[in-house]
Amino acid sequence: MEADEEIYANGGDSTSHPRPIISGEQLDIEAYAGLYSGRTKIARLLFIADHCDNPTMQLEALRMAYEEIKKGENTQLFREVVLKLDGRLGPNYGTDSSWCETVDRRADQRKERLENELNAYRTNLIKESIRMGYNDFGDFYYAHGALGDAFKSYVRTRDYCTTSKHIIHMCMSAILVSIEMGQFSHVTSYVSKAEQTPEALDPVTIAKLRCAAGLAHLEAKKYKLAARKFLEVAPELGNSFNEVIAPQDVATYGGLCALASFERTELKNKVIDNLNFRNFLELVPEVRELIHDFYSSHYASCLEYLGNLKANVLLDIHLHDHVETLYDQIRNKALIQYTHPFVSVDLNMMANAFKTSVAGLEKELEALITDNQIQARIDSHNKILYARHADQRNATFQRVLQTGSEFDRDVRAMLLRASLIKHEYNLRASRKL
Repeated sequence: MEADEEIYANGGDSTSHPRPIISGEQLDIEAYAGLYSGRTKIARLLFIADHCDNPTMQLEALRMAYEEIKKGENTQLFREVVLKLDGRLGPNYGTDSSWCETVDRRADQRKERLENELNAYRTNLIKESIRMGYNDFGDFYYAHGALGDAFKSYVRTRDYCTTSKHIIHMCMSAILVSIEMGQFSHVTSYVSKAEQTPEALDPVTIAKLRCAAGLAHLEAKKYKLAARKFLEVAPELGNSFNEVIAPQDVATYGGLCALASFERTELKNKVIDNLNFRNFLELVPEVRELIHDFYSSHYASCLEYLGNLKANVLLDIHLHDHVETLYDQIRNKALIQYTHPFVSVDLNMMANAFKTSVAGLEKELEALITDNQIQARIDSHNKILYARHADQRNATFQRVLQTGSEFDRDVRAMLLRASLIKHEYNLRASRKL
């Protein structure tokens, strides 16, 4: 294979890779929202409305959030959405004062009843009833959007848990509220506590805990740890945790974090050959394809998939803060992987493979060389990258000499020790004392 052909095989030639590239389609908000339930569905819709530049998409997200909130009891959130809509969808999506008053009145009555019941249970010291009372209070506060109070109520059940299943229930409730509040230190803490009672854990709960731990690592920018957690999620998860995360998210979060942080062999063993994770990747074909393209060195195709995904992942409530960092890390790894096998690389061809300008590519490579991630030097005049490979022959001689000197030292030490034992040096020294 000629050098030019070899370079094309490592990412430049689109004709050798006929798979279709998805277009950067606009997010189907209705289909997206259908993946989730409960509070996270509303939170994700509001996030899209706040971060989307398309007015039609904004109104669609707000309309769906309005309708979803009216199925619940959170009047505060309802009023906030009405303010954001500002009458743009007509009178049917305005302030429904009678609904708010009815819900608030019912809430006051329910809260009073719950307080009376809990006081009665505490007087009678019935542990299970007290636990249920605090749990009901947690559910009540959660439904009405008082997340801080909901968290406190769920955690108070801890002292009244009598079985392992009760502890797991308390941990899962605390994890759910903590994720909603963005308190990921609490998430890590309660995942750890739940894992300390393995006898009460079923496969679905284990999968949920791994998702929660993955989100906590993602939030902390520990992308390698996040990838490992998402890759360990079992297919049993299904849609059972859609009040937090959809199985499509497991594929997207896990796939992008793995690409950004795993070495080539780890990517093959833990992602591509991972039968469990393959079930998730089938739900998001574009992520599956970009991972295979990256591993197969089809960088132009891989980066095109990433580019098409970008607008939609920027609207993801958990991933948006990390998109730029992850994309930069993936691109840098692709650049390093591209240059690795060659003694010299034509920057014009490489720029073509990465769909960028030669000047822009030079800057990227300079940064990687300065950071010692690529061992090379750039001929700016001829636009060629030359690898700085170590002198293998000299290195081998040096290793042989070092091994010889170490052997000589070890033999001398052995002879000295044998001589000391032969002349009973230690024995004589002890007699003199």
